[in-house]
Amino acid sequence: TVTGYLDDCTCDVETIDALNNYELFPRLNELLQSDYFRYYKVNLKKPCPFWNDNSHCGIRDCAVKPCPSNEVPDGIRSGSYKYSEEANNLAEECEEAERLGAVDGSLSEETQEAVLRWTQHDDSSDSFCEADDIHSPDAEYVDLLLNPERYTGYKGPDAWKIWNSIYEENCFKPQTVKRPLASGRGDDGGHTFYNWLKGVCVEKRAFYRLISGLHASINIHLSARYLLQDTWSEKKWGPNVTEFQQRFDEVITRGEGPRRLKNLYFLYLIELRALSKALPFFERPVFQLYTGNKIHDAEIKNLLLEILHLAKSFPLHFDENSFFAGNKKEAAKLKEEFRLHFKNISKIMDCVGCFKCRLWGKLQTQGLGTALKILFSENLIEKIPESGPSYGFQLTRQEIVALFNAFGRISTSVKELENFRTILRNM
Repeated sequence: TVTGYLDDCTCDVETIDALNNYELFPRLNELLQSDYFRYYKVNLKKPCPFWNDNSHCGIRDCAVKPCPSNEVPDGIRSGSYKYSEEANNLAEECEEAERLGAVDGSLSEETQEAVLRWTQHDDSSDSFCEADDIHSPDAEYVDLLLNPERYTGYKGPDAWKIWNSIYEENCFKPQTVKRPLASGRGDDGGHTFYNWLKGVCVEKRAFYRLISGLHASINIHLSARYLLQDTWSEKKWGPNVTEFQQRFDEVITRGEGPRRLKNLYFLYLIELRALSKALPFFERPVFQLYTGNKIHDAEIKNLLLEILHLAKSFPLHFDENSFFAGNKKEAAKLKEEFRLHFKNISKIMDCVGCFKCRLWGKLQTQGLGTALKILFSENLIEKIPESGPSYGFQLTRQEIVALFNAFGRISTSVKELENFRTILRNM
């Protein structure tokens, strides 16, 4: 049922599918395998600033010093037969969540030395803006290819608390308006909620839709890369149709599922627009994706520019000029509110109890934050000189890696949707 035009823009689902699945997705996939984009520096040890975190069976404490997964024999990890049945089930669930949610932090010596050289290079360039505490001794480089976003066993009250806090406290929604499918009394099939959403300004509506789209994207990944089989001899990951239907089927979700998926497409459009707007920054001859391998760096920059030119050629871009367009004083106040709400959501990511989920949560919120920064800095980007430092507008390596990996996640979601459509059609 997810077809046709999207609200608040002139674009339709089919045009996005065609661009993404055949043009952008294959190129993005290749780009994100490269050294520049696969290593992301992140602090996974920051305490939760909003509540005392006692995550489900201590998942927070798992993998503080991650050990390469091949060093822990399967037999040791699954030896929990000595408990009573109830304790055994809980222990196994906990063990599964810890094991699947652990971050593999192993980097080869060669990579560690290379990363050090990259940092020295970045520090000497014209970078004036610093990403979130990457100089903290707790911040470490993580190989994103070793830590794919997929099902981890992190669920239940802890995961619910994170999303509830995001929607209830950071999406401009009054407490009296209940979200669709919210537990407890007052759910009227989303009627009150969507009436409220229709009545708010375009910026607040867009904010909710971006967060809902991000949530949908994450749920697609969990459904598409689900642990289907876990035995001592092999792990098998693949699409779990039941899981997908629980989250998106129109009947099961009482009409919510298709709305969530439309919000995913809306998020796609916003990030695609940001990529097209950032082209002048990346096109400058002085800009390089530095890893020390000159030939490879030049090839990756060419691939990046190819992706950005494709993004720019898209005919039905979202028009962000409708954002913050009214009374100057009111618009500035709203923009600041928008920024602070978003900043708060990125802080909530430090409360996620599963390290792998926290890693991808932090990366994707930073990526979306970078996309919004680009959209709201258009006049600064237009003034960037061809050579010399771009003092007015700057993106750090962190922001660049987050921006493209976050878009890569959404692009993958749109591609996975095509796969689920095919599976469901053949069932």
